[in-house]
Amino acid sequence: MTPELVILGLVVVTALAFDFTNGFHDTGNAMATSIATGALRPRVAVALSASLNLVGAFLSVEVALTVTNAVIKIQDTDGAPRPEFLADGGEALLVIVLAGLVGGILWNLATWLLGLPSSSSHALFGGLVGATIAGLGFHGVNWAGDGTKLDGVVGKVILPALLSPLIAIAVAAVGTWLIHRITEGVAERYRESGFRWGQIGSASLVSLAHGTNDAQKTMGVITLALLASGEWSDTTSIPLWVKVSCAVAIALGTYLGGWRIIRTLGKGLVEISSPQGMAAESSSAAVILTSSHLGFALSTTHVATGSILGTGVGKKGAEVRWGVAARMALAWLVTLPMAAVVGAVAWYAAHLVGGLPGAVAVFVVLVAASGAMYVRSRHEPVDHDNVNADWDGMPTQAKV
Repeated sequence: MTPELVILGLVVVTALAFDFTNGFHDTGNAMATSIATGALRPRVAVALSASLNLVGAFLSVEVALTVTNAVIKIQDTDGAPRPEFLADGGEALLVIVLAGLVGGILWNLATWLLGLPSSSSHALFGGLVGATIAGLGFHGVNWAGDGTKLDGVVGKVILPALLSPLIAIAVAAVGTWLIHRITEGVAERYRESGFRWGQIGSASLVSLAHGTNDAQKTMGVITLALLASGEWSDTTSIPLWVKVSCAVAIALGTYLGGWRIIRTLGKGLVEISSPQGMAAESSSAAVILTSSHLGFALSTTHVATGSILGTGVGKKGAEVRWGVAARMALAWLVTLPMAAVVGAVAWYAAHLVGGLPGAVAVFVVLVAASGAMYVRSRHEPVDHDNVNADWDGMPTQAKV
């Protein structure tokens, strides 16, 4: 087995590990409000979400193709592979992809440990951009495509990141206002009971939408690695085994449940009622599915958080914890650059050691750092038993 194939294997394993972290990092996007209102029991909620993420991963490939083609310039203007990626059997690009994944995973785990619902998508793209700049320079990043349409990192990643939470806030605010206006005069207990049933459907739709968007990002990364190694040549399709493995990985991560982030989204932003929960989930699903159809690799975290904030804005007298929202916004702003820094450092470390030993060394560091953060999380555990405890200002261990 050649060193390039071993590095390719490391990239595939690391990509699936990222997909797994993406699953438990983003479970709260779909299920936090349903868990908070009692519409679904915590364990049932994550099982339902995992099943629908699995199904959603097979519904579209537009986002996967965006990841394959929109971040790193893997082709010259004539469509031929860039010569620097052919000179060493694709090893240069494989190391860049591996380093980018390391940046994404470590940022995902760090924000999960803090209970901050930051964007897994931007962690991934940040890691890839940082590793690409370190390995190829700024010209190696596909910043704006060919300039004739919204493309590249700016058009497919940054602009959706700026606009999607604002759109979600507006849609959820209007939806919440309409729901309360239409059901005005209905007894509170009947309204809560009815909308809890509605939440099961709307939360399921968000999970399905999440699968169509986030699972595909890892599909795109693995396909990018296969292109680099010469094991795949079609930039317009995704291998079936890649689809299946990524769908299973994100579903398993979702079932694990990202309880720390579920707690922050469900209890930390707004004391949410069932009508608000249904409005938030419905608006999230609408924005995510529309973006997936257009191939925009947006952050489902930004959309879900924006929707929850919108329900607080749209309900008269609702309490919105703007301090918690500000912490989240800060995490959003630094996610892409911080993941880029980690990705660049990982590339330099691999490059310094060189070749296969460098790739293995970076992988070992990733495993060690991930293990350390998991051990730290067990000091203040959050799980299905205390995820709905009264908010005490901390997204960590709660008193039941």
